[in-house]
Amino acid sequence: MAGMTDAVITSPPLLALDIGGTSMRAALIHNGQITERREAPTPKPSTPDTVIAAALALAAPLSARAAALGVACAGAVAGGRVTATAVHTFPGWTDVALAERLGAGLGLPCAALNDARAAAWGEWAAGAGRGTQEFMFITVSTGVGAGLVLGGRLHLAGNGLDAELGFVSVPAAWQPGTEIPQLGQLGPLEFESSGTALGGQALRLGFADARALCDAAEAGNAEAEAVYSRSAALMAWKIADSAALLGITRVALGGSVGLRPGYLARVRASLALFPARYQPEMVHAELGADAGLIGAALWAGRG
Repeated sequence: MAGMTDAVITSPPLLALDIGGTSMRAALIHNGQITERREAPTPKPSTPDTVIAAALALAAPLSARAAALGVACAGAVAGGRVTATAVHTFPGWTDVALAERLGAGLGLPCAALNDARAAAWGEWAAGAGRGTQEFMFITVSTGVGAGLVLGGRLHLAGNGLDAELGFVSVPAAWQPGTEIPQLGQLGPLEFESSGTALGGQALRLGFADARALCDAAEAGNAEAEAVYSRSAALMAWKIADSAALLGITRVALGGSVGLRPGYLARVRASLALFPARYQPEMVHAELGADAGLIGAALWAGRG
């Protein structure tokens, strides 16, 4: 998008909210940089009324200095309305008018995005995606989320389910020491390659958690390596598919697993097995946990 660099540099102060299952963060962003931030636990149970009330209380002290509000939130987000995809985390979230309620409560124009899409926009505008036109951001952490910028525009489907990379199908229910099952046994990529999936495999192998399994693999443990490399290989497969379908030229990995140098190296190694035209440049995300905040703010202020 022409002028995005100028928009980052010259934008008025903007307010961002990032609403997650564990915590909520608010930040004031000026010239593409976070100048002040606040954080609080997400209330439990995380029903719409309790979360919105807590978000308003968190962001209110920053709102008087902001020109607009951008919100990043888990779930399917379309037209500023949110429907939870993880109903156990956000019960009662069905077609909730999140942008309207938060904007009215703070007296600011408000735009809302899915958290991964917000992070993708932030990375494209101010991080690892700068200079590209076809860009994908992928977070590999508790789950697997993604966002797409195509032709310099953030891709947003009308039903809020665009770029749900974590729910594309891969061979499922694999156990170390066995062959990959035939394609009749399929499951979501998130169930096989996320930090949660690695944590489950770690416990079966006697490791404390996903981090311990990844550490062991990078130290040369063969059993841990088999699990770790499979996660990276499945991720590379779906990245290659995305490149073939959409012409993606650069992919940035984020999240607690995705930001590990060893994970990026294994994804690159698996991607090298595909034809060259299906091998986008693989890099680490640059904005870390702030990508969603920065992206949501820049999205709200893009006009």
